[in-house]
Amino acid sequence: MKKSDFYFDLPEELIAQTPIAERDHSRLLHVDKKTGALEHRHFYDLPSYLREGDCLVLNDSRVLPARLIGSRRSGGSVELVLLRDLGEGRWECLSRPGRKTKPGTELSFGGGELTATVESVAEGGNRIVRFHYEGIFLEVLERLGKMPLPPYIKEELQDAERYQTVYSREIGSAAAPTAGLHFTRELLDEIEAKGVKVCYVTLHVGLGTFRPVKEDEIEDHAMHAEFCIVPERTARIVTETKKAGGRVIAVGTTSCRTLESFANADGTLEPKSGWTNIFIYPGYRFKCIDALVTNFHLPESTLIMLVSALAGRENVLHAYEVAVQERYRFFSFGDACFFE
Repeated sequence: MKKSDFYFDLPEELIAQTPIAERDHSRLLHVDKKTGALEHRHFYDLPSYLREGDCLVLNDSRVLPARLIGSRRSGGSVELVLLRDLGEGRWECLSRPGRKTKPGTELSFGGGELTATVESVAEGGNRIVRFHYEGIFLEVLERLGKMPLPPYIKEELQDAERYQTVYSREIGSAAAPTAGLHFTRELLDEIEAKGVKVCYVTLHVGLGTFRPVKEDEIEDHAMHAEFCIVPERTARIVTETKKAGGRVIAVGTTSCRTLESFANADGTLEPKSGWTNIFIYPGYRFKCIDALVTNFHLPESTLIMLVSALAGRENVLHAYEVAVQERYRFFSFGDACFFE
Protein backbone atom coordinates (compact mmCIF):
# COMPACT_ATOMS: atom_id res chain seq x y z
CA MET A 1 0.00 0.00 0.00
CA LYS A 2 1.06 3.58 -0.62
CA LYS A 3 1.63 6.18 2.07
CA SER A 4 -0.61 8.51 0.06
CA ASP A 5 -3.50 6.08 0.57
CA PHE A 6 -3.72 7.47 4.13
CA TYR A 7 -3.68 11.18 3.32
CA PHE A 8 -6.46 13.54 4.36
CA ASP A 9 -6.64 17.32 4.33
CA LEU A 10 -6.49 18.79 7.84
CA PRO A 11 -6.89 22.54 8.45
CA GLU A 12 -4.18 23.70 10.87
CA GLU A 13 -6.70 25.47 13.10
CA LEU A 14 -8.20 22.09 14.07
CA ILE A 15 -4.98 21.00 15.78
CA ALA A 16 -5.80 21.43 19.48
CA GLN A 17 -3.20 23.56 21.25
CA THR A 18 -4.55 23.31 24.80
CA PRO A 19 -6.60 20.77 26.77
CA ILE A 20 -10.27 21.53 27.40
CA ALA A 21 -11.36 22.47 30.92
CA GLU A 22 -12.86 19.09 31.85
CA ARG A 23 -11.17 15.95 30.55
CA ASP A 24 -14.25 13.87 29.82
CA HIS A 25 -16.13 16.72 28.08
CA SER A 26 -14.18 16.22 24.87
CA ARG A 27 -16.22 15.04 21.90
CA LEU A 28 -16.40 11.35 20.99
CA LEU A 29 -16.97 10.09 17.46
CA HIS A 30 -18.41 6.57 17.58
CA VAL A 31 -17.54 4.52 14.50
CA ASP A 32 -19.09 1.15 13.65
CA LYS A 33 -16.09 -0.64 12.19
CA LYS A 34 -18.27 -3.00 10.14
CA THR A 35 -20.61 -0.47 8.50
CA GLY A 36 -18.75 2.84 8.98
CA ALA A 37 -21.87 4.38 10.60
CA LEU A 38 -21.09 7.40 12.79
CA GLU A 39 -22.54 8.87 15.99
CA HIS A 40 -21.54 12.19 17.56
CA ARG A 41 -21.30 11.98 21.35
CA HIS A 42 -19.14 13.20 24.24
CA PHE A 43 -16.47 11.18 26.02
CA TYR A 44 -18.55 10.93 29.19
CA ASP A 45 -20.98 8.86 27.07
CA LEU A 46 -18.39 6.09 26.58
CA PRO A 47 -19.87 3.83 29.32
CA SER A 48 -23.11 3.55 27.31
CA TYR A 49 -21.16 1.62 24.65
CA LEU A 50 -19.53 -0.78 27.10
CA ARG A 51 -21.01 -4.06 28.31
CA GLU A 52 -20.67 -6.24 31.37
CA GLY A 53 -17.94 -8.75 30.63
CA ASP A 54 -15.84 -6.36 28.55
CA CYS A 55 -12.35 -5.43 29.66
CA LEU A 56 -10.72 -2.04 29.14
CA VAL A 57 -6.92 -1.98 28.84
CA LEU A 58 -5.09 1.30 29.50
CA ASN A 59 -1.42 2.31 29.34
CA ASP A 60 -0.23 3.52 32.75
CA SER A 61 3.07 4.99 31.54
CA ARG A 62 3.87 8.43 32.93
CA VAL A 63 5.60 11.13 30.89
CA LEU A 64 9.09 12.07 31.96
CA PRO A 65 9.52 15.87 32.21
CA ALA A 66 12.33 15.24 29.77
CA ARG A 67 12.88 18.71 28.27
CA LEU A 68 15.73 20.59 29.92
CA ILE A 69 16.58 24.20 29.09
CA GLY A 70 19.93 25.50 30.27
CA SER A 71 23.23 26.97 29.15
CA ARG A 72 26.64 25.97 27.86
CA ARG A 73 29.63 26.82 30.02
CA SER A 74 31.19 28.44 26.96
CA GLY A 75 28.14 30.69 26.59
CA GLY A 76 24.75 30.41 24.91
CA SER A 77 21.61 28.44 25.59
CA VAL A 78 21.00 24.73 25.13
CA GLU A 79 17.96 22.46 25.10
CA LEU A 80 18.03 18.71 25.69
CA VAL A 81 15.22 16.16 25.36
CA LEU A 82 16.00 12.93 27.19
CA LEU A 83 15.23 9.88 25.06
CA ARG A 84 16.79 6.79 26.61
CA ASP A 85 18.34 5.96 29.98
CA LEU A 86 21.70 4.25 29.38
CA GLY A 87 22.42 3.79 33.08
CA GLU A 88 24.96 5.36 35.48
CA GLY A 89 23.75 8.92 34.75
CA ARG A 90 24.13 8.59 30.99
CA TRP A 91 21.26 9.40 28.60
CA GLU A 92 20.74 9.51 24.87
CA CYS A 93 19.34 12.97 24.11
CA LEU A 94 18.17 15.24 21.37
CA SER A 95 20.10 18.52 21.59
CA ARG A 96 19.60 22.02 20.23
CA PRO A 97 21.62 23.66 18.82
CA GLY A 98 23.29 20.41 17.78
CA ARG A 99 26.37 22.01 16.25
CA LYS A 100 27.12 23.73 19.58
CA THR A 101 26.98 20.52 21.64
CA LYS A 102 30.08 18.68 20.51
CA PRO A 103 31.73 15.99 22.67
CA GLY A 104 33.31 17.63 25.70
CA THR A 105 30.76 20.47 25.93
CA GLU A 106 29.80 21.29 29.54
CA LEU A 107 26.15 22.10 30.26
CA SER A 108 24.31 23.58 33.23
CA PHE A 109 20.64 23.53 34.25
CA GLY A 110 18.75 25.12 37.13
CA GLY A 111 21.59 27.44 38.09
CA GLY A 112 23.99 24.53 38.42
CA GLU A 113 21.72 22.16 40.37
CA LEU A 114 22.15 19.79 37.42
CA THR A 115 25.22 19.76 35.18
CA ALA A 116 26.16 17.53 32.28
CA THR A 117 28.94 16.63 29.87
CA VAL A 118 28.39 15.68 26.23
CA GLU A 119 30.33 12.43 25.81
CA SER A 120 29.73 11.43 22.20
CA VAL A 121 27.50 11.63 19.13
CA ALA A 122 25.26 8.60 18.56
CA GLU A 123 24.07 7.23 15.26
CA GLY A 124 21.50 9.64 13.82
CA GLY A 125 23.05 12.66 15.53
CA ASN A 126 21.66 12.24 19.05
CA ARG A 127 24.05 13.06 21.91
CA ILE A 128 25.20 10.74 24.69
CA VAL A 129 25.21 12.94 27.79
CA ARG A 130 26.43 12.19 31.32
CA PHE A 131 24.58 14.07 34.08
CA HIS A 132 26.07 15.17 37.43
CA TYR A 133 23.77 15.84 40.39
CA GLU A 134 23.11 15.21 44.06
CA GLY A 135 20.19 13.12 45.27
CA ILE A 136 17.73 11.26 43.04
CA PHE A 137 17.83 12.07 39.34
CA LEU A 138 14.07 11.76 38.73
CA GLU A 139 13.37 14.18 41.59
CA VAL A 140 15.83 16.69 40.11
CA LEU A 141 14.15 16.23 36.74
CA GLU A 142 10.68 16.80 38.24
CA ARG A 143 11.91 20.18 39.53
CA LEU A 144 13.83 21.36 36.46
CA GLY A 145 12.31 19.55 33.49
CA LYS A 146 9.41 20.54 31.25
CA MET A 147 6.98 18.38 29.33
CA PRO A 148 8.31 17.40 25.88
CA LEU A 149 5.16 18.39 23.99
CA PRO A 150 4.71 17.20 20.40
CA PRO A 151 6.10 19.51 17.68
CA TYR A 152 2.61 20.50 16.46
CA ILE A 153 1.74 22.05 19.86
CA LYS A 154 3.09 25.59 19.91
CA GLU A 155 1.57 26.89 23.16
CA GLU A 156 3.20 26.43 26.57
CA LEU A 157 1.32 24.04 28.86
CA GLN A 158 0.04 25.79 32.00
CA ASP A 159 -0.56 22.65 34.08
CA ALA A 160 1.89 19.81 33.45
CA GLU A 161 -0.55 17.24 34.88
CA ARG A 162 -2.89 17.82 31.93
CA TYR A 163 -0.32 16.00 29.78
CA GLN A 164 -0.53 13.01 32.14
CA THR A 165 -3.37 10.51 32.46
CA VAL A 166 -5.08 10.41 35.86
CA TYR A 167 -3.88 6.80 36.26
CA SER A 168 -0.26 7.31 35.15
CA ARG A 169 2.20 5.44 37.38
CA GLU A 170 5.26 4.08 35.59
CA ILE A 171 7.53 6.97 34.63
CA GLY A 172 9.41 6.59 31.36
CA SER A 173 7.56 8.05 28.35
CA ALA A 174 8.77 10.87 26.13
CA ALA A 175 5.17 11.54 25.05
CA ALA A 176 1.78 10.90 26.61
CA PRO A 177 -0.47 7.97 25.67
CA THR A 178 -3.01 10.61 24.72
CA ALA A 179 -6.16 8.49 24.28
CA GLY A 180 -6.17 8.14 28.06
CA LEU A 181 -6.16 11.89 28.73
CA HIS A 182 -9.98 11.94 28.48
CA PHE A 183 -10.58 9.69 31.48
CA THR A 184 -11.41 10.92 34.96
CA ARG A 185 -11.41 8.83 38.13
CA GLU A 186 -15.20 9.17 38.26
CA LEU A 187 -15.60 7.91 34.69
CA LEU A 188 -13.41 4.88 35.42
CA ASP A 189 -15.51 4.15 38.53
CA GLU A 190 -18.69 4.35 36.42
CA ILE A 191 -17.20 1.95 33.86
CA GLU A 192 -16.22 -0.57 36.55
CA ALA A 193 -19.68 -0.29 38.12
CA LYS A 194 -21.10 -1.63 34.82
CA GLY A 195 -19.15 -4.85 35.28
CA VAL A 196 -16.31 -3.87 32.94
CA LYS A 197 -12.87 -4.96 34.13
CA VAL A 198 -10.23 -2.20 33.98
CA CYS A 199 -6.57 -3.22 33.73
CA TYR A 200 -3.24 -1.77 32.67
CA VAL A 201 -0.23 -2.38 30.49
CA THR A 202 2.86 -0.22 30.33
CA LEU A 203 4.39 0.99 27.07
CA HIS A 204 6.93 3.79 27.34
CA VAL A 205 6.21 6.05 24.38
CA GLY A 206 9.29 7.20 22.47
CA LEU A 207 9.64 10.30 20.31
CA GLY A 208 9.78 7.90 17.39
CA THR A 209 5.99 7.93 17.61
CA PHE A 210 6.16 11.31 15.82
CA ARG A 211 8.60 10.09 13.17
CA PRO A 212 6.95 10.41 9.74
CA VAL A 213 6.66 7.58 7.25
CA LYS A 214 9.14 8.52 4.52
CA GLU A 215 8.87 5.50 2.24
CA ASP A 216 6.20 5.54 -0.48
CA GLU A 217 5.49 1.85 0.08
CA ILE A 218 4.40 1.57 3.71
CA GLU A 219 5.72 -1.99 3.99
CA ASP A 220 9.23 -0.52 3.68
CA HIS A 221 8.83 1.61 6.82
CA ALA A 222 10.91 0.54 9.85
CA MET A 223 9.12 1.06 13.17
CA HIS A 224 10.89 2.41 16.25
CA ALA A 225 11.14 0.00 19.19
CA GLU A 226 9.45 0.71 22.53
CA PHE A 227 9.60 -1.13 25.86
CA CYS A 228 6.36 -2.56 27.21
CA ILE A 229 5.07 -4.70 30.08
CA VAL A 230 2.01 -6.94 30.51
CA PRO A 231 1.53 -7.54 34.28
CA GLU A 232 0.16 -10.79 35.67
CA ARG A 233 -3.23 -9.30 36.60
CA THR A 234 -3.76 -7.88 33.10
CA ALA A 235 -2.74 -11.14 31.43
CA ARG A 236 -5.25 -13.01 33.62
CA ILE A 237 -8.13 -10.56 33.01
CA VAL A 238 -7.60 -10.42 29.25
CA THR A 239 -7.36 -14.21 29.03
CA GLU A 240 -10.52 -14.68 31.12
CA THR A 241 -12.34 -12.10 28.98
CA LYS A 242 -11.38 -13.80 25.72
CA LYS A 243 -12.39 -17.24 27.00
CA ALA A 244 -15.73 -15.92 28.25
CA GLY A 245 -16.53 -14.25 24.93
CA GLY A 246 -16.19 -10.68 26.20
CA ARG A 247 -14.55 -7.85 24.29
CA VAL A 248 -11.02 -6.56 24.84
CA ILE A 249 -11.04 -2.79 24.33
CA ALA A 250 -7.68 -1.06 24.03
CA VAL A 251 -7.36 2.56 25.08
CA GLY A 252 -4.88 4.04 22.65
CA THR A 253 -2.63 2.66 19.96
CA THR A 254 0.09 2.01 22.56
CA SER A 255 -2.14 -0.40 24.52
CA CYS A 256 -3.19 -1.99 21.24
CA ARG A 257 0.41 -2.51 20.10
CA THR A 258 1.38 -3.99 23.47
CA LEU A 259 -1.48 -6.49 23.48
CA GLU A 260 -1.00 -7.49 19.86
CA SER A 261 2.76 -7.86 20.33
CA PHE A 262 2.47 -10.36 23.19
CA ALA A 263 -0.86 -12.13 22.56
CA ASN A 264 -1.05 -15.79 21.68
CA ALA A 265 -2.80 -16.86 18.48
CA ASP A 266 -6.11 -17.21 20.37
CA GLY A 267 -5.80 -13.73 21.91
CA THR A 268 -4.85 -14.94 25.38
CA LEU A 269 -1.88 -13.49 27.26
CA GLU A 270 0.87 -14.44 29.66
CA PRO A 271 2.74 -11.92 31.84
CA LYS A 272 5.64 -10.60 29.80
CA SER A 273 7.92 -7.63 29.19
CA GLY A 274 10.17 -6.71 26.31
CA TRP A 275 10.66 -4.49 23.28
CA THR A 276 8.20 -4.23 20.41
CA ASN A 277 8.48 -2.69 16.97
CA ILE A 278 5.21 -4.12 15.68
CA PHE A 279 3.82 -2.24 12.66
CA ILE A 280 0.08 -2.72 12.21
CA TYR A 281 -1.44 -1.71 8.87
CA PRO A 282 -4.33 -2.98 6.68
CA GLY A 283 -4.11 -6.70 6.13
CA TYR A 284 -3.07 -7.35 9.74
CA ARG A 285 -5.22 -9.92 11.55
CA PHE A 286 -5.92 -8.84 15.14
CA LYS A 287 -5.41 -11.56 17.74
CA CYS A 288 -6.48 -9.82 20.93
CA ILE A 289 -8.31 -6.50 20.68
CA ASP A 290 -11.90 -6.13 19.55
CA ALA A 291 -12.38 -2.37 19.85
CA LEU A 292 -10.26 0.77 20.24
CA VAL A 293 -10.54 4.14 21.96
CA THR A 294 -8.14 6.56 20.30
CA ASN A 295 -7.56 10.18 19.33
CA PHE A 296 -7.43 11.57 15.79
CA HIS A 297 -4.05 11.02 14.14
CA LEU A 298 -1.73 12.68 11.66
CA PRO A 299 -2.26 12.14 7.92
CA GLU A 300 -0.03 9.37 6.52
CA SER A 301 1.09 8.32 10.02
CA THR A 302 1.62 4.76 11.29
CA LEU A 303 -1.21 5.43 13.77
CA ILE A 304 -3.89 6.12 11.16
CA MET A 305 -2.62 2.98 9.39
CA LEU A 306 -3.17 0.97 12.59
CA VAL A 307 -6.72 2.29 12.98
CA SER A 308 -7.38 1.53 9.30
CA ALA A 309 -6.29 -2.07 9.88
CA LEU A 310 -8.98 -2.38 12.56
CA ALA A 311 -11.87 -0.48 10.97
CA GLY A 312 -11.07 -0.36 7.24
CA ARG A 313 -9.28 2.43 5.42
CA GLU A 314 -12.43 3.76 3.71
CA ASN A 315 -14.38 3.85 6.98
CA VAL A 316 -11.55 5.65 8.78
CA LEU A 317 -10.97 8.25 6.07
CA HIS A 318 -14.72 8.91 5.86
CA ALA A 319 -14.87 9.34 9.65
CA TYR A 320 -11.95 11.77 9.51
CA GLU A 321 -13.56 13.71 6.66
CA VAL A 322 -16.75 14.10 8.71
CA ALA A 323 -14.72 15.03 11.80
CA VAL A 324 -13.06 17.85 9.85
CA GLN A 325 -16.45 19.07 8.61
CA GLU A 326 -17.83 18.96 12.16
CA ARG A 327 -14.78 20.82 13.53
CA TYR A 328 -13.54 18.11 15.88
CA ARG A 329 -10.26 18.89 17.63
CA PHE A 330 -7.29 16.83 16.47
CA PHE A 331 -4.19 15.18 17.98
CA SER A 332 -2.87 15.08 21.55
CA PHE A 333 -5.25 17.54 23.22
CA GLY A 334 -8.06 16.85 20.76
CA ASP A 335 -11.23 14.77 20.72
CA ALA A 336 -11.58 10.99 20.62
CA CYS A 337 -12.97 8.14 18.51
CA PHE A 338 -14.38 4.81 19.58
CA PHE A 339 -14.07 2.11 16.93
CA GLU A 340 -16.16 -0.97 17.76
